[in-house]
Amino acid sequence: MPTAPQVIAVKKKLIKSGVEYVFAAFVDVHGNSKSKCVPINKFEELCAGGELYTVGANEGMGLVGPQEDECNTVPDLNHVIQFPWDKRFAWMPADCYRYGKPHWGDGRVILQKVLKKAADMGFVFNLGIEPEFYVFKPNKETGQLEPLAPLIYKGPNACYDVRQTLGSMEFLDPMCRYIESLGWGMHSFDQECGRGQFEFDFHYTDALTMSDRLIFLRLMAKEVAASLGAIATFMPKPFANDFRSGAHFNMSLSDVKTGRNVFLPSKKPHAWSEKYQINASHVCLNFVAGLLKHAPALTAVCCPTFNSYKGLIAQGDLADMSWAPVLRCYGKNNRSAMLRLPMSRPCVENRAVDMSVNPYLAAALSLAAGLEGIENDLDPGEPLNDNLYSLSRKETAKKRVSRLPETLLDAIREFEADPLVTETFGPEFQEVYYEQKYKEWTKGFYRVYEEERAEMLTHL
Repeated sequence: MPTAPQVIAVKKKLIKSGVEYVFAAFVDVHGNSKSKCVPINKFEELCAGGELYTVGANEGMGLVGPQEDECNTVPDLNHVIQFPWDKRFAWMPADCYRYGKPHWGDGRVILQKVLKKAADMGFVFNLGIEPEFYVFKPNKETGQLEPLAPLIYKGPNACYDVRQTLGSMEFLDPMCRYIESLGWGMHSFDQECGRGQFEFDFHYTDALTMSDRLIFLRLMAKEVAASLGAIATFMPKPFANDFRSGAHFNMSLSDVKTGRNVFLPSKKPHAWSEKYQINASHVCLNFVAGLLKHAPALTAVCCPTFNSYKGLIAQGDLADMSWAPVLRCYGKNNRSAMLRLPMSRPCVENRAVDMSVNPYLAAALSLAAGLEGIENDLDPGEPLNDNLYSLSRKETAKKRVSRLPETLLDAIREFEADPLVTETFGPEFQEVYYEQKYKEWTKGFYRVYEEERAEMLTHL
């Protein structure tokens, strides 16, 4: 619970900044921000846990049914964000409590438990996320959704096209200014490979703060787009012939006392570093090994939707390769591998994460897997540094590399069977998540689409 002096100090600061209303927001299983809107004069009651929620009315949080008691929210006053576009409002991430204890179905609560384990081992878990998403505007004549800028580029994709960027500044400019004003350390933004797809890159921070920021970024992007009569979407794969929207996780550990990144190589390279020609520490390679061990179950939370698996392909209907991972492996700077050790930064990048992710859940299981790799001194094996899209099935089998789950059903079956999931999420939430995602898979799989009917009706 926040202390009384902290509550008073934050309230005074918010009032001085012009805040009239606050949200103490938790998230559902999809990472959607949920909260009542509370006038600032009720701030003390809010911080004392005075707002109650029937969380069973939200997807994937358990406690379903009218007989279940409510949860109350406790805001994190260290992560207060005033809306850059409307100073009357402030947003605070919050944790759900029930009977005075953190609720087992709250993803933010789950992440904090794993972060504590890391801290007890002497580590701070740092995370950078590369959010990609599409922004569309309805055509005034046809009503069809189109990119903000006319498609003027040539080639298989629009990546880094300056004119496409300039033509979309009505959205990109306010987003950049808002991210900068929030103090997130804005690095750059660009037109990505997809038609109307963008990426914003800002500085990494501790995993809890970064997860909070991604939740708020999605809220902000939706609001900025709506102000222009446009739509921002975090659907992983909007079109079969265009690129998926990733949210690559760039993960590292730092020493809790010194702040030093422990993924940096030591002066005397470890035997594995020399053997695999990897410029990284022993701890880093352990972390990679843990991620690889639990990659199938991890994919269920990193790619959490039925649509996600339409993006984990080598090419499909695209004119170019997808740049999405398909194999359960790592490489030195290999963008076709699930895990990459970038040349530009001392971290492990998971390229399988997409923009529909609940960052709290994905960060929690990623960290748990990495810590297990450290605890058990796991060896990641040989890195694969070639173009993995060119490998045949026989070559893949020869290298003893398996494919990532190809459907949501494949992924959640691995999720259900993995003991680390049970340990990290608890048996109750593991079951809730599985059932939620199984229903999503069945709904998507058994639906017959118009395109499917048109193609098959007269041919069979």
